[in-house]
Amino acid sequence: MSKSHSVWVSRPLFPEVLATLAQYVEVRAETKETKRSPEQLHDKLANVDGAIVSLGDRIDADVIAGNRRLRAIANLGVGYNNFDLEALTVAGILATNTPDVLTQTVADYAWALLLAAARRVCSAERWLRAGRWRGGMRFDDWLGVDVHGKTLGILGMGRIGQAIARRGAGFDMPVIYHNRTRLPEATERAYHAQYVDKTQLLQRADHLVLVLPYSVENHHAMGADELAQMKPTAVLVNIARGGIVDDAALAAALREGRLAAAGLDVFEGEPSVHPALRELENAVLSPHIASASADTRRAMAQLAADNLLAALGYGPNAGHPPSLLNPHALNRRRGET
Repeated sequence: MSKSHSVWVSRPLFPEVLATLAQYVEVRAETKETKRSPEQLHDKLANVDGAIVSLGDRIDADVIAGNRRLRAIANLGVGYNNFDLEALTVAGILATNTPDVLTQTVADYAWALLLAAARRVCSAERWLRAGRWRGGMRFDDWLGVDVHGKTLGILGMGRIGQAIARRGAGFDMPVIYHNRTRLPEATERAYHAQYVDKTQLLQRADHLVLVLPYSVENHHAMGADELAQMKPTAVLVNIARGGIVDDAALAAALREGRLAAAGLDVFEGEPSVHPALRELENAVLSPHIASASADTRRAMAQLAADNLLAALGYGPNAGHPPSLLNPHALNRRRGET
C-alpha cells in the first residue's frame, strides 16, 4: 500500500524505530554515517515531508530554500544549535528535539568524567597498560584531588544540571550554581543548592560542571579570564557544547598548572580536537558520547520518530509533537492561512 508521506533519516538508526516509522510513512534511511555538504542536505530534503537528523547536520535557510514540501525536522539530540530555528519557523517547518530521555544518562557521564579527571584514572590506566608499573612507587605518586566533601559548582541548572546536583548529595558535597534564572526556593532546597553569581561560582567551586546551552552569548563563556578565576586545584567538566569553552585557553591553564584537570566530552570544531589538549595527561577526553547508553540512544531515536510522526499527523500525538521547539510554526504550516 502506498503511503502519502515520506521521510529521510540521515544516519543509521535502530531497526525497531525504523519499523515504527514504516507503519505510517515511506522511510528513506541512510545505512552509514556520512558528513554532508549543505548542497547534499538540500538535495536529500528536496522530496520528503520530514526528516530525522543529527547534530552534525546543519539545517539553515539555504538548506531548506525552495522546499515547499518539507513539514518537519526532528533532531536526534537535546541541543539544536544545528538548526536555524527562525528560518524553519518562517518556512512553517516544525522543529523538535529529544529532551528528558537523556537527562539521567548524561548526568551519570558528567560524574564519570569528573571522577576520572580528579583521580587521574585515564592517565594511570595508560601508564599501567604500557607496562610501567614495576613496584617501588613513591608514596606521593599519582596524587589526585578529592571529590567527596568538596564544593560542586554547576553552570547551567536545567534538567541535567539538577540531576548532577542530586548526585552530589551522595558525595557530601555542598552545591553552588549559576543560571540565567534563579530556581525557586523549593527546588534549591530539594537539591541542597545555593545560587551564586558567576564570579563566586568560579572562585569557590572545587569541581565545576558546564551544562549550559550553546548560543552566541555563551560562546567562550569559559575563556581565559574565567579560567583565571578558578582554583589551581579545581577540575572543570564540559558536557554541554563545544565553543562554550575556549579550548586553547583551557589547554594553556592545564599545561601551566593553573587548573588541576579537565574532563571534556565536547570540543570546538569537533570532531577536531585542539592539538594541545590531546597532549595533556591531565585532560580526560571523550568523543561526545555522554548520552551513549543503549537504552538512552534507543529512547532518543524513538522520541525523534514520535515527534516526526506527530508533526505529520500520525499517532496519539497527531498534530502536537511532544517536544516542539517552534510552536509559532504551527500557524505557518503549508496550505494554512
